[in-house]
Amino acid sequence: MRGLIIRSQSGFYTVETSQGNRVCRLRGRLKKGPRQGDVAAIGDWVQITPEGQSRGMIEAVEPRRHVISRMAPTPRGEYEQILIANPDQAVFVFACAEPEPRFGMLDRFLVIAERQHLPALIVANKADLVGMAKAEACFQRYADIGYPVLVTSASLGWGLEALGERLAGKISALTGPSGVGKSSLLNRIIPGLDLEAREVSQATSKGRHTTVVRELHRLPQGGYVADTPGLKALALWDINPEELDAYFPELRQRVAQCEFSDCSHQHEPGCAVLKALQAGEIHPERYQSYLRIRLGEKELAG
Repeated sequence: MRGLIIRSQSGFYTVETSQGNRVCRLRGRLKKGPRQGDVAAIGDWVQITPEGQSRGMIEAVEPRRHVISRMAPTPRGEYEQILIANPDQAVFVFACAEPEPRFGMLDRFLVIAERQHLPALIVANKADLVGMAKAEACFQRYADIGYPVLVTSASLGWGLEALGERLAGKISALTGPSGVGKSSLLNRIIPGLDLEAREVSQATSKGRHTTVVRELHRLPQGGYVADTPGLKALALWDINPEELDAYFPELRQRVAQCEFSDCSHQHEPGCAVLKALQAGEIHPERYQSYLRIRLGEKELAG
């Protein structure tokens, strides 16, 4: 029986099939041998053997089209945690304030989406705290290079209809730092969902983690959306420094104009990227993000 994993928690997977949902475990042989990443995750299409009325065993996981993942250090080396498999789009939610937006983290999210050839949507939430004009200006650097930016306020309802239209009929990964209002947005879009949402700690201005399971939520207008856990730190999986410029659109379009084919865009004469930076055609903070990622530095969510 074929099904879609819509929930994952502590080694148990809820699989949606044409004959209803079943709680499943992985067949032991799927867990044998060395592994570099999660065998199964929400968004995976799987083949299961039914057991009883409501349970089953996952026999096989179908090949993935895309993934959003992060590296996790383990005693045996780095391990790829799959946040969601096979999404149609990535929706990156950041707050305009409380907490202040960490653009370095957003840049890393966008690199992941670019590498996966995954359409990205940036949601600037909590716009009511700064006003619509300031919210748009704050994220303008991303609109300038072609990323769609949607300004929202979960508390006042701004942009919710437009967000619902963007999500309809697709499997969307909704992710971002803790405390930016992901759960609050979903509660407004999906009536009766009632995800737990907490305010940002006033003492530390850091978001508290509220999502403890990974789950795909069915949308009233069709499609699914995943509220993935707030990320304390994001590292990049399987991306070589030399290929990084291909995942920054404003750098990618200028690489062919560099004098040297192996240009690192840091100090070389005849570098088209540095020339564009000096001319104000590349946002300096985006360029600094490129350098930090190339040097292998981690971006903390604060």
